[in-house]
This record gives sequence, C-alpha cells and structure tokens, in this order.
Amino acid sequence: MHRPVMQKKAKQVTQKMIDRAVASSTAIETQATTEEVEAKLKENRQKYQALALAD
Repeated sequence: MHRPVMQKKAKQVTQKMIDRAVASSTAIETQATTEEVEAKLKENRQKYQALALAD
C-alpha cells in the first residue's frame, strides 16, 4: 500500500529574505557582520534607485 507524499507548502520569498541571504553570504566571505553588509546593500539600493536597466 502506498502512502501519500506530504508536500510542503511553497514559502513566499520576499526581497527582505533575499537581502538577508546575500548579506549573510557576503559577510562570511568578507568577515564583516551581516548587519554591516545589509546596511551597505540598503545604502546602495537607495543611491542607485533612479537608474534603470537597459532594454
């Protein structure tokens, strides 16, 4: 007899989750704190917010 496979509900990935993952990975590589890297990412996002990517 086969048991039904329990499937996990897909989690909604947010920009905040992506930022945290990038920051923690970068922090490991650069030996900075995650908070420092997150602050730098936020600063750069605001700095270049008006720029658009080319089509």
